[in-house]
Amino acid sequence: MVWKALLTRRTGHPQRPAFPKLTVGQVAITWIGHASFLVQFTDLNVLIDPNFANWLFLLKRIKRSGLKIEHLPPIDLVLLTHAHFDHFHKPTLRRLPHPKIGIMPWGVGDLAYNLGFGRVVELDWWESFCQRDWKVTLTPAKHWGARVLRDHRRGYGGFVLEHQGRRIYHAGDSAYFDGFKEIGKVCKPEIALLPIGAYHPESFRHMHMGPDDAIKVFKDLHARWLVPMHYGTFRLSFEELDEPPRWLRQLAAEQGLTHKVRMLVEGVPQVF
Repeated sequence: MVWKALLTRRTGHPQRPAFPKLTVGQVAITWIGHASFLVQFTDLNVLIDPNFANWLFLLKRIKRSGLKIEHLPPIDLVLLTHAHFDHFHKPTLRRLPHPKIGIMPWGVGDLAYNLGFGRVVELDWWESFCQRDWKVTLTPAKHWGARVLRDHRRGYGGFVLEHQGRRIYHAGDSAYFDGFKEIGKVCKPEIALLPIGAYHPESFRHMHMGPDDAIKVFKDLHARWLVPMHYGTFRLSFEELDEPPRWLRQLAAEQGLTHKVRMLVEGVPQVF
């Protein structure tokens, strides 16, 4: 897997995004690549699992990030779903322009204290943090949080971000489990950012999900839009890099959900 990635030509080019002018109640979502997103409201800029790395140790980034760090607007809030290196990337976090608040699961905060955050907040599952009129809730997932061996005290999960009447759910890393039904019932997310890659061989489905699982999760959540992620950036498993989006499109067409799936292009903001 590592050798195949090393021999694969890196594609994509960062571009300076044309961030839209929003009105109250609108949200712009920019996929940076992998599980990284910029979520923007009129008065709030949020990064989720930012990772601008071209290398993770020996693991080569196959597709460049959709924008550069210097293209980011001032960041108010960073959400970090767990401590794995592809989601909690310290070099990226150090380069951010002094984000005000970092929110992460229990047991992860010690990794963040020297990274420039004005405040670090740890949450347990179903615990929320509010400031002014936005709210963030940590939701359960079927994954694990250890950054290194025997580091099992660290938590993991997804996040629901609520602001200006909108609810955006980022699932982090997760296999399929019945907990998604409860997330849908309790949090009622409108936009679901769901992973669709790193599922082959079958044993990987104990920690990740494929496009078929993502469709099930989307239905469990009763969300309005499905935005796929966690594919095409790093070779983390053995399916072909273009298989997850192709399979998702096929499943969505077969189940009459094509109009519900928003396939974002890295670096291009999409207004919802």
